[in-house]
Amino acid sequence: MNSRIRDMREDNDLTQKQISSIINCDQSLYSKYERGEREIPLSLIIKLADYYNTSIDYLVERTDNPEINN
Repeated sequence: MNSRIRDMREDNDLTQKQISSIINCDQSLYSKYERGEREIPLSLIIKLADYYNTSIDYLVERTDNPEINN
């Protein structure tokens, strides 16, 4: 999952500081999420999925399809 959230951030040309501000956490903590040093809480995964308009399953690597299936 950590590589997926990093890839999404980089694909959208965003810095860790920008994303950490969007999800309301400290940049150093967000960096630990990306490196896999800390487990990212579900509440933040939901915020990231909403921000990137993708599914939680995509962010947690349960699927390779970034589209939201309704």
